[in-house]
Amino acid sequence: MPAPVEYRVEIHDAHAHLFRVCLKLAEPRAEGESFSLPVWIPGSYMIREFAKNIIEIKASQGGRPVRLEKQDKHSWRTARLKPALPLEVETLVYAWDLSVRCAHLDASHGFFNGTQLFLCVAGREHQSHRVEIQRPETPGLSRWQLATTLPAAGRRSVDKTGFGAFEAADYDSLIDHPVEMGEFQRVHFTAAGVPHEMVVTGRVRFDAQRLAADLQRACEAVIAFFGETPPPFQRYLFLTMVVGDGYGGLEHRDSTALLCSRNDLPVPSDTGTSEAYRGFLGLCSHEYFHAWNVKRIKPAAFLPYRLDVENHTSLLWVFEGFTSYYDDLALRRAGLIKPQEYLALLAKTITAVERNPGRLRQSVAESSFDAWTKYYRQDENSPNAIVSYYQKGSLVALGLDLTLRARSEGKKSLDDVMRLLWREYGQTAQGVGEEEMAAIILRATGIEVRRELARWVDGCEDVPLVRLLRPFGVQLTYKAGARLTGLGLRTRAEGNVVRIANVIEGGSAQVGGLSAGDKLVALNGLRVTAGNLDSLLARCQPGESLQFVAFRRDELLQLQVALRAPAQEECMLTPLERPAPAARKLLKGWLGG
Repeated sequence: MPAPVEYRVEIHDAHAHLFRVCLKLAEPRAEGESFSLPVWIPGSYMIREFAKNIIEIKASQGGRPVRLEKQDKHSWRTARLKPALPLEVETLVYAWDLSVRCAHLDASHGFFNGTQLFLCVAGREHQSHRVEIQRPETPGLSRWQLATTLPAAGRRSVDKTGFGAFEAADYDSLIDHPVEMGEFQRVHFTAAGVPHEMVVTGRVRFDAQRLAADLQRACEAVIAFFGETPPPFQRYLFLTMVVGDGYGGLEHRDSTALLCSRNDLPVPSDTGTSEAYRGFLGLCSHEYFHAWNVKRIKPAAFLPYRLDVENHTSLLWVFEGFTSYYDDLALRRAGLIKPQEYLALLAKTITAVERNPGRLRQSVAESSFDAWTKYYRQDENSPNAIVSYYQKGSLVALGLDLTLRARSEGKKSLDDVMRLLWREYGQTAQGVGEEEMAAIILRATGIEVRRELARWVDGCEDVPLVRLLRPFGVQLTYKAGARLTGLGLRTRAEGNVVRIANVIEGGSAQVGGLSAGDKLVALNGLRVTAGNLDSLLARCQPGESLQFVAFRRDELLQLQVALRAPAQEECMLTPLERPAPAARKLLKGWLGG
């Protein structure tokens, strides 16, 4: 058996945001070795060029330098080597990306994904890998702890602070276990007999007992949904970084990295559920659901991941969209939110999708395929050009679920589809083919939905939710949005300055000549500020011609823009007070009591 690929990670300089990583090969090949760093991280479909953060790389054998030749933007190759001498490759990695995707290091904490630190050795991807993460001895960092789900290399290989030696079966496993280090708060709970933990980094006070209880209920709801006890991991870890303003998550096989705002966590002694906390629970539920749907149930295009190029699939509407549908639904099934609260969250998603004309131009299948170039690289025209495979995908899931339940009189649902996917694809590590979903749904439920998929997924039709919700006794109506929607533009504040972020295609702002990036100066002779635009518009009437003064770059413009009536774009979902018995039964089967 070949010797494992070995790594050593140490904090080189926290203030300079530098990790030092040493890669060691005990038995190098005489003809030389090739190394590369991934260009993207699974779960975040964008080329990120992690190699750009390597600021120094060098190789040696027996203390003597070995020539390294750069092959392309992310790979290197050595000259010929002496097989009897171990080869060491040392890198300094800059880590100053405070997100769930990359790496971040300062005197307050350290976080990294393996995709940014660990060079992959060509031809050795399937060998075992071992990594030693050294505990910092620098003053101020000596009290740090470490949290990760990387398996310990042996019974005594990890010390009481969590630092030490870890192992992974192969390179894919090595990079699928993010690492957090610092002084953090721990929250423990057990779900379906499996230990779960959340570590919280950042200055925040929160109700740890309530958080543990709520997460336990949410996790047990997901485990019960897939019908497997215990779940497909021996432990689960939520790595949570708390900041003043932030939001995000990235899934891994038995952990997730989360970024949230301080206000997202439950306030001590507060028994209510704020909108922010409800959103955080939804984020946790979303990433946890991914431990089944995308980490184990995968599109065939991801088997295996190719980390040097884009991995295109038209199925992200299933893997992200279905997960987005079930994240809040799991909270409802866990009893953490009431039916009306769930319907309100659903209404927000419908509003978000329908207010963007791009949904009529790009299908969710195209959105999935083009995630690398369009969804993850949005610009000022994106609302007019693209649709979110997360949000529209969740509405497709909703439409399918309602359709299956109604046609089967409540006997079948999208739940049956997910469980079949788990049995036949997740547990067998078989990838889902690009054209298989209609057949999978038919096999799981006996109901043909090819026509619906052609319209809602491959086509750009809106999911007909008014009609689909009617058998469940739920009424979908609309009310007028903000007065700004009558102009067809969206703004962002830059201090006290108002800048146009997006101009909606066909809206009066576009017709009148306003463009994204314009800085609004005055409206009808009055100065526009970040705090008064809404109140200025409130004094104007639909049909009125508004006089805007704006800067485009350094040029002053005077434009006349017609104010239309606010768009009827804000969705509301309301259960009927006296639904028919059949509707009441369907609704209960969908949302519970």
